[in-house]
Amino acid sequence: MTISFRGWMRESIDHIRDGDRDLAARLARPAYYLWVGAFLTYSHWSTYGSNIFDSDWDLLVVLDTCRVDAMEAVADEYDFIESVDSRTSVGSTSFEWMNHTFTTDYSTKIKETAYITQNAFTSRVLNGGYTGQTAIPFGPSEYDTVRYEDFGYLEDLWEAEFSDDSEWTVSSNVLSRVHPRYATERTIRAGRERDTDRLAVHYMYPHDPYVLSSEKLQPRFSDALKDGTASREEAWEAYLDHLRFVLDEVELLLKNVDAEQVAITADHGEAFGEYGFYHHPVACPLSCVREVPWVETTATDTESLRPTAPHPESTLTTANVEDRLAELGYR
Repeated sequence: MTISFRGWMRESIDHIRDGDRDLAARLARPAYYLWVGAFLTYSHWSTYGSNIFDSDWDLLVVLDTCRVDAMEAVADEYDFIESVDSRTSVGSTSFEWMNHTFTTDYSTKIKETAYITQNAFTSRVLNGGYTGQTAIPFGPSEYDTVRYEDFGYLEDLWEAEFSDDSEWTVSSNVLSRVHPRYATERTIRAGRERDTDRLAVHYMYPHDPYVLSSEKLQPRFSDALKDGTASREEAWEAYLDHLRFVLDEVELLLKNVDAEQVAITADHGEAFGEYGFYHHPVACPLSCVREVPWVETTATDTESLRPTAPHPESTLTTANVEDRLAELGYR
């Protein structure tokens, strides 16, 4: 976040004066960002949650915004999910998770890791940390994160830009997103070609927007829930459909990478209106956001797929980080 007491006061006063909301809602925001400052300060200096590098794995699959109960709901549909455990995440947003995951304390293991990611926050975090744009009265202004060059290999898939009719794009009448198959194929190629001890892939699914769902849930499901045009059940089913969409890709990945120890997890979960929370705000205390699944399995390369996905830098144009994050609802 932007550490500025004056900025926090100014934004708080503007919010309280907003006559479109009831008084409780207007007072809640300033109070919440006091909590954010306190929690970020605490978690900056104290261990909170489970760092992925404290566990043994050869292949790590990160499913952005995957809840524990969502993974449990679809587990019976996938043979590679024998059981679903849970862990407490080190963050409730992607940038919070990265700040606390890719730290210099784990630089030796990070140096042995190939990280293939669709999450654009790498651009902001791997530069001394990123603290967001909303003003908070106090808190850490930077983090002890590693740099791009400290990874064994890092590929920013979010930079790739494809046309709406590309095989690497999935589209609706409202929006388009990069298909998870793109991450699958780039990860398979890295697994076969890169000489690192660990391989990690960060899929941007089941994170919204729900491109496969009813258009009333696009681009943000929270808008439809708040204005009553969709029910929580409809949003939840759309979310599960997008979880299945990416798990189908994970199933393909596991047949085309050699890994004795595979862990499938998430950076954080997702809120669908619990206690007035939607999505995954920074420092969110809810268990549906803080708790993430942990599934262990194995992978064997049967060479059933020959990847053809282009390197992101070889696409005709590349996306900038602001546009890519805006597509996901970040400003």
